[in-house]
Amino acid sequence: MIEDRSTATSEALQARVAELEAALTSERSRAEAERARADEAIAERDRLRDAYRHLQLEVELMRRRLVVAKAERIDTQQLELEFAAKLRELDLLAGRLPGADDPDAEDPDTTGKTRRSKKRPTGRRKLSDLDVPEERIELVDPALEGAAPRIGTEDSYKLMWRRAGYVRLFIARVKYKVGDGDAATIATTERPAELLARSIATPSLLAHIASDKLCDGLPLHRQEDRFARLGVRIDRGSMSRWLEDLGMSVGTTIVAAMRADAFAHAFCIATDATGVLVQPIAGGDKQRRACTRGHYFVQIADDDHVFFEYTAKETSATVGELFRGFSGYIQADAKSVYDLLFKPPDQRPPPDDGTVDDAVRHEVGCWAHGRRKFWEAAITKDVVAREALARIMRIFDLDRSWRKQPAAEIKSLREIHLRPHTDAFFAWVEAEYERVRDQRGLLRTALGYAHRQRGPLTRFYDDGRLRLDNNASERELRRVAVGRKAWMFVGSDDHAQAAGNLMTLIASARLHRLDPEAYLRDVIRVLPHWPRERFLELCPRDWLVTRARLDAVELERELGPLTIPPPSSEQPAAR
Repeated sequence: MIEDRSTATSEALQARVAELEAALTSERSRAEAERARADEAIAERDRLRDAYRHLQLEVELMRRRLVVAKAERIDTQQLELEFAAKLRELDLLAGRLPGADDPDAEDPDTTGKTRRSKKRPTGRRKLSDLDVPEERIELVDPALEGAAPRIGTEDSYKLMWRRAGYVRLFIARVKYKVGDGDAATIATTERPAELLARSIATPSLLAHIASDKLCDGLPLHRQEDRFARLGVRIDRGSMSRWLEDLGMSVGTTIVAAMRADAFAHAFCIATDATGVLVQPIAGGDKQRRACTRGHYFVQIADDDHVFFEYTAKETSATVGELFRGFSGYIQADAKSVYDLLFKPPDQRPPPDDGTVDDAVRHEVGCWAHGRRKFWEAAITKDVVAREALARIMRIFDLDRSWRKQPAAEIKSLREIHLRPHTDAFFAWVEAEYERVRDQRGLLRTALGYAHRQRGPLTRFYDDGRLRLDNNASERELRRVAVGRKAWMFVGSDDHAQAAGNLMTLIASARLHRLDPEAYLRDVIRVLPHWPRERFLELCPRDWLVTRARLDAVELERELGPLTIPPPSSEQPAAR
């Protein structure tokens, strides 16, 4: 009896224990589920917080790009103070202190800052040194003139502007009576050779219209209005046709010769691209259509030529065709469309015409692009991004200090004094990139760009002629950026290419410090008379030599015969 009661009690206790264990297991499961939900909520909160911070950075970056000055302004003095110890350590490692080999710089002070002694001239400019026509106005005192002797004058200068305008060119083609009697005939002097034979515009007017639009960004409708105020209205349709014919003419002659010379002799071509809107072709349904998008590629061949090439698309195939046949260095940003250029010849897709592109090219990176990414990452005062800016600043400062040296000397100085800076920079980048590799943000983007681009970014050690940045290409593209804000779009693909040819001559003329309008006027005058095999002599690089050998009186005339000098061995083109 007692045993049965004990057994029943034991079973009850076991049942109760099992019930409690089940309840405990349930509570544990519920707690685990709550903990998992809490962890998930915390993780979601952290993701949202990171996303919010990322959006704040993007908003701040957009605000800087839209509201603040577009230049990547950096407080270099603050960076010098903030990283003075690190920069001094790098300078000692490179065996060179800031300003040590720069005659224009003083010794650095305790903060590591370098003070340059050269300053921009201040005060009123000396107008008497200007190379402009001069007119003299003599002011007399009516009360003293004639009553007192003159002892001299007190001289000063002001600037005056004389408005230009049309000149009507009267062309008289002489007629001759040939023969006698009934057999006599009348012969008229032949029309002189002209680039645009049926146009009322002379070379000076064509050059004026082209330079106003493509050099100064003045659209044709504003030129039309200005011409009307000067007394003769020229409609924009006529001007547009003139520019297209003119651009195509110089494109197949001078620009083609320049491109052949550049691809045969250039050491490095710097390139970049920007977009442009193209007016759509009107359809039969009379429906309005949106503009299509084209692209202008700029190519700077050493210090010789600048090219503007229009393409309908910005693709690897297009880029490959633009550089087809060129072997050498190409400086560009890290866009994927350029990757095809630097692949081995056997890994490139064959061109459409079946030929083989066996050119060997070497990629040169742009430190300005890499610095821009760190500048964007530094909007939150991130110490890593700011240290990158300080390191890159020192690299640019050192390279700038020997810019005027010969190429061989620059290469040697870079190896001795600059190599330790870049090696230390990329070692530091690799360590920092491993730390933030799994983090989202602008800092990882900047570090990743520098990490992946180490080869192209250090290519400038190959030759002293190579530059650290590709800013020259971006400066040239401003010509398109400024123009498209005014003339908005180009009329067609053909017109875009014609405009690119004219911008090629204008940019090359400015590269060689020529007045674009005066240069265009002269080559438009000369081109119809020039031998086909000598078009390169008319390019901006060689123009001063060519012009000196022409008859100045004949060149000054807008029309008429022109004496072509024989080829000269002094021409730089005869290489």
